[in-house]
Amino acid sequence: MDYLANIKALLMLQDSAKDNLINVIIDNTKRALRVRLGLSASDEVPDELSYIVVEVSVRRYNRLKNEGMASYSQEGESITFNSNDFADFEEDIKAWKDKNNKANEVRFINPYARALSNRASSRASGRLLNDFSN
Repeated sequence: MDYLANIKALLMLQDSAKDNLINVIIDNTKRALRVRLGLSASDEVPDELSYIVVEVSVRRYNRLKNEGMASYSQEGESITFNSNDFADFEEDIKAWKDKNNKANEVRFINPYARALSNRASSRASGRLLNDFSN
């Protein structure tokens, strides 16, 4: 996905004057999303969640110079900022994690599987093992 082009289209920016700034916002947003998804730094943001990078980046761009503010009011116009940029996407993030996260899997390992396998192969080759011998 071309994050930069999509964000510039949403912000109605025609030139490249703000490209470096937008790319920094994109990189930071992708890092934050990867942490929330439990992905490593080398993993890419999944395509099905790429819209989150775009939406959060637009929000962060629009909030520039107002970072840390809970609300802003000027001449009758009032803007309230959400303190968590990802709050509106938590359900989607949780659904993706539930579907894709290997950390939620439980695997049982049979500690006797190898011993049983070795015993079976020894018997198949004509040798009988004594389980009590050293």
